[in-house]
Amino acid sequence: MKLLHTLCSLFFLCTLSLFCVCCANNKDDNNVNETFLLHDVGYPQGIFHEGKYYFTFQSLGGNSVELISAAQLEDLANAQRRTILNNERDSLTHFWSPEIYRVQDKWYLYFEADDGNTDNHHLYVMECEDKDPMTGDFTMKGVIETHAEWNYGIHPNLLQLPSGELYLLWSGWPERRKETETQCIYIARMENPWTVSSERVMISMPEYEWERQWINPDGTRSAYPIYVNENPEAFVSPDGQHVIVLYSASGIWTEYTAMGMLSAPITANLLDPTVWTKHPEPIIQPDTTNVVCITDVYLISDSLMVYEKKRREQGNIVRDSYMRPLRWTKEGLPEWSH
Repeated sequence: MKLLHTLCSLFFLCTLSLFCVCCANNKDDNNVNETFLLHDVGYPQGIFHEGKYYFTFQSLGGNSVELISAAQLEDLANAQRRTILNNERDSLTHFWSPEIYRVQDKWYLYFEADDGNTDNHHLYVMECEDKDPMTGDFTMKGVIETHAEWNYGIHPNLLQLPSGELYLLWSGWPERRKETETQCIYIARMENPWTVSSERVMISMPEYEWERQWINPDGTRSAYPIYVNENPEAFVSPDGQHVIVLYSASGIWTEYTAMGMLSAPITANLLDPTVWTKHPEPIIQPDTTNVVCITDVYLISDSLMVYEKKRREQGNIVRDSYMRPLRWTKEGLPEWSH
């Protein structure tokens, strides 16, 4: 993970939420409308609430968590901005993958951070009781404990079911890293927005070849393999029948980051790993010809998604965000329009 986040530093939720891995308004070669939203920000995510989009993201260096607000998606690039966390004034650093939610008339900001050592990376949550998160005070609720022995975790994601049940999803290690580093997708039930109330359950680990790419583009490599499932984003399908989780597979520092998908019946026990179906092929393949990967995908509505593209430009990684129409299969699963 040190390598992953050293080399690379928009999820929207309206009534749904989602996950993953660049150009002005245009049409791609397959006649799918693509609209540019934000340039070079890290892990953007947000919600639509009472006529406004509230959107959070990390600085690319992980030094701060930013919050912006706009009435139109197209205005996000020039929107009002507020810094929620900053390593120059707060005791933590490596602020990564923030996500903001509205739960029971309060705002909750989830993020990951550490004390400077990424082995001590934990999930955190803050609460804001004010109506407007752009001006209200965020107070720290603290670390979310997901495992008593090794509480390492990244990419927190909150799933809110129509029944009111809350679940936390994240990426973590089955055991402390030694000769390999394997990031898996976990889920746990939540007692409230800041407390996990069940044991963590692994619902995906890197097993297919497209989930286990870890060599740097120049051929260099870390001392041991790094296999990656991360960036889970969970949502309920428009027909209300499925819980779907999109996730990023393979190292984001490679040219092979792909989008995987898990699904489970919404009536099933989501803490039972056997109810989850992992789709054997990625829902989105990387474009290795143009060195472009989709690293994150999010729903704005049943028919519109926001996603983040990663590309290399003059030796640097650039990450921009776009939106485009979303289609669904007759089985009620999302379909990427190629």
